[in-house]
Amino acid sequence: MTIRPLGSGDRDAVVALSLRAWEPVFASLRSVLHGSGVFDLQYPRGWAAAQAAAVGEVCDSGRVWVADVDGVVAGFVAVVLHTDDLMGEIHMVAVDPAFQRRGLGAGLTGFALGWMAEQGMTTAMVETGGDPGHAPARATYEAAGFTHLPISRYFRTL
Repeated sequence: MTIRPLGSGDRDAVVALSLRAWEPVFASLRSVLHGSGVFDLQYPRGWAAAQAAAVGEVCDSGRVWVADVDGVVAGFVAVVLHTDDLMGEIHMVAVDPAFQRRGLGAGLTGFALGWMAEQGMTTAMVETGGDPGHAPARATYEAAGFTHLPISRYFRTL
């Protein structure tokens, strides 16, 4: 695996792999929110359309790197810097299911942490869900040394 900056021809591959990677995550969210109506209200055009737009927007941010495996974009990480409090945030990270369980998520996370430190950040943060679909992400972040801060977020329809 080589980690390199997002190239001009990588955007479609990053969006596509993110949708494949997050399909089970969104299925988990739908299951957890089942019966509340919240999921459908949050994603009226469908989760894939919303997520594709969000990933595309992140690709335009300029702080995105891809995991390249033999010329294939196999994963990506996007970073946001909060310079007022010297905190770097892993905003998005995903690995194509065909490449999962090979250390790419850990490699992308480690790369992002190193880059944040080089930029003078003193703290790193990442946010993920507490539902079953996010369990692999939580395991990756805990293995990278992140401390879990339990936060409860509640939803309801209006």
